[in-house]
Amino acid sequence: MTVTPVVPPEERPAKKRLGWHQDSGRLNQEMETELRPRISLKVAFFLTDTREVGRGNFSVIPGSHRQNKVEYPADGIADPAGATPVCVGPGAAVFFDRRLWHSASPNFADVPRQVLFYGYSYRWLRPRDDMTGARWIDRCDSIRAQLLGASPSGGHGYTSPTEEDVPLKGWIGEHLGPEAVAP
Repeated sequence: MTVTPVVPPEERPAKKRLGWHQDSGRLNQEMETELRPRISLKVAFFLTDTREVGRGNFSVIPGSHRQNKVEYPADGIADPAGATPVCVGPGAAVFFDRRLWHSASPNFADVPRQVLFYGYSYRWLRPRDDMTGARWIDRCDSIRAQLLGASPSGGHGYTSPTEEDVPLKGWIGEHLGPEAVAP
């Protein structure tokens, strides 16, 4: 959960450039490709109203997931060309590729902006947050345990999973048909 506090009127800075970035810091530095690969999809669930600019909006540069770098205006203040604040109401879900250049912005509203961010990626990538479901795994069925990151066969279960490591795959095949299961 990301909370963007209200900036009191007396502390509001002069216009400055937002903190543009792509997610997955080290991954971006260490990948040796001109176009970074799609590694994850993110979903931002907005709990507060950001339908007006100035409410700590999530800002994006549409199409920028196809660029490893963005060009900044020489003035040191303006945001890159095409920068767009995302204006959505509470309850909205915004899906985006982690390669999309994006930024938070200052919150001048009267309430803190609250957003839940979830990342979905390949199973061989381990969670990077301190929040884990490890303390609940012993109370879960095998599918819930998989979704919380358990791998019965150990470390190899993330890169070379056995059927035991991916019970959700079996459930999908049983309930949605074998064509719904990736090879």
